[in-house]
Amino acid sequence: MEYKVITEEHFERVIEHLRGNFFADEPLNHAAGLCQHGGGNAELEHHSLATLQDQLSLMAVDGRADSATYGQIAGVILNGILRPGDTEEALEKLQHSMDENYKKIFELLYGHSLQVDLFARYNVERIFDVRILSVDARFRGQGIAKELVRRAEQVARKSGFRLLKADATGIFSQKILCSQGFQPFSEQLYAKYTNDAGEIILPVEAPHIKLQLLTKQLNYENNKDIPSMQQQ
Repeated sequence: MEYKVITEEHFERVIEHLRGNFFADEPLNHAAGLCQHGGGNAELEHHSLATLQDQLSLMAVDGRADSATYGQIAGVILNGILRPGDTEEALEKLQHSMDENYKKIFELLYGHSLQVDLFARYNVERIFDVRILSVDARFRGQGIAKELVRRAEQVARKSGFRLLKADATGIFSQKILCSQGFQPFSEQLYAKYTNDAGEIILPVEAPHIKLQLLTKQLNYENNKDIPSMQQQ
């Protein structure tokens, strides 16, 4: 398996991968009925492309020349830069969305993130935000997701980040992130995320029972070890 930084010429292939392996199956998207398997969603694709523009995302590509899936994307991890005020701005823009299902999902994600100021808590100016982790069904069970997370941390270190953060919506991504040193910071049970009438807003199916916000601090030997990008 070959692991590469996702550059602009790969963006459309990555979106195609997400249409076939992530958009419809991710627990919150599935609960909201956001899109059909293999189909797209304009808002979600825009969100993904905006993340890819930060040039911190990675993909795993089948490098076996004798394989029927040679050259195909086996998995991706989409990582973005989160700065103070970004989530508040995204939540404000979300109110203008015409996609009610998309709004349901991201009101939960943004609202939960805003319950705590991670920038002040960890004394950082930027956060390496792990936003999407996806593996093609044909390649699951090979440790690709764990390796993508491990390599994402390497990218974060080279870029001088001190904190990684992820909103993990399903039990599998939660387990993978925890196995790579992420720690649960806060959580929201889906069964207790209700409207004024007491109705569950996003009826997520078991075994996925909660949203977890996870974090991982990166330590450096001394300030000289932090790449110059830290100052950007």
